[in-house]
Amino acid sequence: MDPTTVFCPNPHCHARGQTDQGNIGIHSQKEQRFICHACHTTFSARKGTVFYRLRTPAETVVIVVTLLAHGCPVQAIVAAFGFDERTVADWWARSGRQGQAVHEYLVEQPRDLGQVQADELRVKKQGGIVWMALALMVTTRLWLGGEVSEQRDLPLIRRLIERVRRCAARRPLLVCTDGLVSYLRAIRETFRDPVHTGQGGRPRLRRWRHVLIAQVVKRYERRRVVETERRIVEGTPARVETLRRRSQGDGVINTAYIERLNATFREHLAPLARRCRALARHTLTLHEGMFLVGTVYNFCTPHESLHHVQKTTPAMAAGITDHCWTVRALLSFHVPLSRWAPPKRRGRPSHTLVPRIP
Repeated sequence: MDPTTVFCPNPHCHARGQTDQGNIGIHSQKEQRFICHACHTTFSARKGTVFYRLRTPAETVVIVVTLLAHGCPVQAIVAAFGFDERTVADWWARSGRQGQAVHEYLVEQPRDLGQVQADELRVKKQGGIVWMALALMVTTRLWLGGEVSEQRDLPLIRRLIERVRRCAARRPLLVCTDGLVSYLRAIRETFRDPVHTGQGGRPRLRRWRHVLIAQVVKRYERRRVVETERRIVEGTPARVETLRRRSQGDGVINTAYIERLNATFREHLAPLARRCRALARHTLTLHEGMFLVGTVYNFCTPHESLHHVQKTTPAMAAGITDHCWTVRALLSFHVPLSRWAPPKRRGRPSHTLVPRIP
């Protein structure tokens, strides 16, 4: 137990989310508990992880979650380990929420993306169809996030592009998508910043410079691609070609990288497999499974196209980490809380605080 690497999880503590501040001590070695000397709160060493308040050994939970993240259906795990289906579903949900927290803390940081590709997956669930939108950084094969919705419409695409914006620095960016018209409006409206002039009223929004948009439109006949049209919607052909060559090398404008990621998700997430009997009942289940598979893909799975000297994961290629994580390390990662800030004063100031002018 190392108190210097632990932070206080109490949301009302002014020292929450801060490590190596001298406020954390060991409360009980036997029970694996720490104490915060700032708020005098004790907490478990597993607080904030998937294993918090679980009676099942951590090794068993890691094995089950690893199987879930590699496409094993819940019914097969129930038959093999003898657990209740609700128990496995709870571990699925815990791992999905943990994966989303790790993704938002580590991946959603500004970086030079170069080229981003986005696409949607049509997913069957019990009683209907849902859509899963994904985005990928081409250079490092880093999964930038995804969203799930029952409608393939503008709000779904806007939420996806907002995740991409949180990952993007103000650098030249090429976004390649399919022919869905919602991408154009979502990209143009999301990549904007307010221009503060010091005057009253809502500030004017200014679009980012050097955000280029290209589309790949495919025409099908009898479930086969018979024609492919490549469009440049924003930017000049020379600038688009420069960014494309810088990120992927030779070739043409395409969405091959995100389509390959779609195949990975269909292979590793059981409800996404075509013509299967492991359909999800709720949209939230797909959302949690998407973040579980996505974070395991980013941090725990070496990518074959990134192998040069050593096995490299997309997170290593993006500079987020310097080693390949294990699934247990992912499930045990403590996501720090935001720093405590005093509440804002509302209403008129008190007369006792306003100095009187003699």
